[in-house]
Amino acid sequence: AEMETKPNILMGKYELGRLLGHGTFAKVYHAKNLKTGESVAIKAMDKEKILKVGMIEPIKREISVMKLVRHPNIVRLYEVMASKSKIYIVMEYVKGGELFNRVVKKGKLEEEEARKYFQQLICAVDFCHSRGVYHRDLKLENLLLDDNGA
Repeated sequence: AEMETKPNILMGKYELGRLLGHGTFAKVYHAKNLKTGESVAIKAMDKEKILKVGMIEPIKREISVMKLVRHPNIVRLYEVMASKSKIYIVMEYVKGGELFNRVVKKGKLEEEEARKYFQQLICAVDFCHSRGVYHRDLKLENLLLDDNGA
């Protein structure tokens, strides 16, 4: 008989699901809030790696910025947790993936659709700028779509 794997529960609060993506210092997982059943994205970062490359300040800055900017077109930060070896950033889960992949898969956007995305983008960027926050790395890979393609 196959061994039943018990779900991967994080801090007694979240059930970790599939890997959504990964970068140099972080892995992003889909997860479920056990209390509400809500889908979230959890960015898990290795403390040691972060310390080694002196990334702790930029990450702290990113977290404080995310707390600052609440806007319908900006991924929301729910909470930050830490264990001995990892830092976990719990964020809103955005279903539709990157705009980059949408363009790769379906080809160029209709003008109407492109205009809709651009309006949302400038709305979000304007909101950030009004709070003294600058992204400085806007590109298709950093723009996420929800399940309505918005």
